[in-house]
Amino acid sequence: MLKPLRWQFTFLYTLAAIVIIVLVSGGAYTIVNRYFEQITDLALQHKMVHEFHSLNAPLPPELATADVDWSVLRTEGTGNRSRLLTPQEASRIARAARSGEIKSVKLKKENNEYEIKFRDDSEMIIDAYSGRILEIEIKGEHLNPPTTTLLPAAYDAELASIFVLPLDAQGRILFNPNAAALPMTAHQEALAAALWNGSDLRTITTINGERVRLLTYRLTRPDGPAALQLGRVLNDQDLVLRQLLTGLVGYGTFGAVMIGIASWWLAGRALRPAEEAWVRQLRFISSASHELRAPLTLIRASTEVALRNAEDEDQRELLTDVLTESDHMRRLVDDLLTLSRLDSGSLTLQRQPIALNDFLADLHRHVSRLGDEHGITIILARAEGTVLVDPDRLRQILLILIDNALRYTPAGGTITITAEPVGKQVRIGVRDTGCGIPTQHLPYLFERFYRVDQARNRSSNTNNAGLGLSIAKGLVEAHGGTIGIESEVKQGTLVWFTIPAA
Repeated sequence: MLKPLRWQFTFLYTLAAIVIIVLVSGGAYTIVNRYFEQITDLALQHKMVHEFHSLNAPLPPELATADVDWSVLRTEGTGNRSRLLTPQEASRIARAARSGEIKSVKLKKENNEYEIKFRDDSEMIIDAYSGRILEIEIKGEHLNPPTTTLLPAAYDAELASIFVLPLDAQGRILFNPNAAALPMTAHQEALAAALWNGSDLRTITTINGERVRLLTYRLTRPDGPAALQLGRVLNDQDLVLRQLLTGLVGYGTFGAVMIGIASWWLAGRALRPAEEAWVRQLRFISSASHELRAPLTLIRASTEVALRNAEDEDQRELLTDVLTESDHMRRLVDDLLTLSRLDSGSLTLQRQPIALNDFLADLHRHVSRLGDEHGITIILARAEGTVLVDPDRLRQILLILIDNALRYTPAGGTITITAEPVGKQVRIGVRDTGCGIPTQHLPYLFERFYRVDQARNRSSNTNNAGLGLSIAKGLVEAHGGTIGIESEVKQGTLVWFTIPAA
């Protein structure tokens, strides 16, 4: 009964879990990707510094800061430290190099050392080639340098994987200083940007489909190469990122499936009390409807016998009212029984092909008499198509719609019945020329016990319980069709529904 609601809960729980999985996985992938980008750019800048040193060219200031950052990073990564240099101190120095706390960086060419002065008057001397910290003075206290500055394997691999292209102004490679063959030729756009702006950093894709991170600098001395172009092939990083992405997608999908299964189970467990209460309610309505039928039949039979033998006019009028109300009560009980069967899915449909021209002609012959009693003309305008339907239920749907039209159409009005094929379905409509329905009420007309008496201007509507359109909607949907209503005040109303064609 509550399976659609259970599916909705499962979908919402699973969607929330997928959003969390995507955010966490995306964050992890972004962190790794950013780490690769930062460490690659820093290694390229560090390598560029030493190429400038080897050519005895003045060093651009931004490269000096990058080289300090790389040297401190290398020192942070070593495991064997002097007891006087704590990890917090090394981290502070690295942060200072990145956040602008450094007052000045001076390169001593005679011994290739960086003399770094911080804004809090701390000082540090680093060997420009090895990255080895030679001296440290923090707040006036002289500290011993680390006992070793071995380069960690990860940083060593970063530097070893960088290739160098010395270029002239036309982009020709002057010589090959690399131990291995070059993976690419010079990138002319990067060279042109570096010659114009002084430097260029970009990621390119070679003709072989390999991604390469390129750092190009214009040389700061008049003789020698016009520019240096350093590159690192990113195949290993792309492989790691692909493996990471595959793992994240695989584990994320597995986790989403498991969460979906758990959500289905939890939703079912949460809705079980409500479903049991709903089943008990339907069972009560069905049982009560069956139990009420017998006394209503007895009341009606007894009233008819009394009415035939009554001679007093007041007594006959009273018995007629009892008979009318018993009929109304019987119809209400039948409606409740039909609704309970629709809700529980226990309504049995005897489907068979029905030719609508004969079926509607027979129905029209019967309802025309009702129309004559009300002074209303009922017209069968068009009846085409064959439908696969339970004939009794189709007749019930049409009688509900025609009864509503009769209730709200004034004398002299017209009710028109039509049926025409539309694609794989047949559309059947009942149109009246009654008082119409305000637009704000249209979305609620198929709800149970909903009535719009104040909008329909008919005082004789006392026996309408507001269940007819609800039953019609349930029967149409049970056949796999749809139902709708269109209306304008003082212009009339059209109620239409579709049934699958045979």
